Amino acid sequence: MARRRSVRRLFWKALGYAVGALVIGFGLAQVWFYAHVLYWARYAPGSTAFMERALDDLLTRDPRARLQYQWVPYDRISVHLRRAVVAAEDARFVEHDGFDWDMIQQALQRNEREGRIVTGASTISQQLAKNLFLSGERSWLRKAQEAIITWMLERSLSKRRILELYLNVAEWGDGVFGAEAAARYHFGVPAAALGPEEAAWLAVILPSPRRDRGGRLTPYVRSRVDTILARMGAVQIP
Repeated sequence: MARRRSVRRLFWKALGYAVGALVIGFGLAQVWFYAHVLYWARYAPGSTAFMERALDDLLTRDPRARLQYQWVPYDRISVHLRRAVVAAEDARFVEHDGFDWDMIQQALQRNEREGRIVTGASTISQQLAKNLFLSGERSWLRKAQEAIITWMLERSLSKRRILELYLNVAEWGDGVFGAEAAARYHFGVPAAALGPEEAAWLAVILPSPRRDRGGRLTPYVRSRVDTILARMGAVQIP
């Protein structure tokens, strides 16, 4: 009996140490994330989690591959692209605190009707959190971490800086990251020179950027471009 109690005590002690180590590890991870968020409030990211994975993928195909990425400040990104991305990705961007609860409710209801996940409700802030730090896997743990980082971004950065970061690190092609590289890769112009239709096309391909190049207009893309062009004038941007 005494030996059984001793084993039980050792078990609970070991479990306590394990839980404590997990809590400490989780806390240190949050400090690491937050330190990067504070750094990127003033400085441009040299790389992101999504960029690193894209480069690894490119290197498996070509050992000499390099990413196309060039940071440009907010004012050197066409206002048309700023409007198009907000219209396409997060029309209430300047109003919410990082989470669009109305859109989340609508997405939950639609997914419930369909019996599967057919739509999400990620805001630009949430997408930035994922692009900067996380993987593309679908799990509750990753979504929870995404929510924490989104909270950090919204509490530490202005909406203008969040959009500036997002436009500079979003993927717009195979190994193509940021508005400047995207504009030059797809249209041969700098990001500042993008017109309304070019900007709308770039906004349309954001969910699947590796499939299209050079402004190619399928019937579906044409329809989406027209929809975004109609919405661009009404959205607010920082």
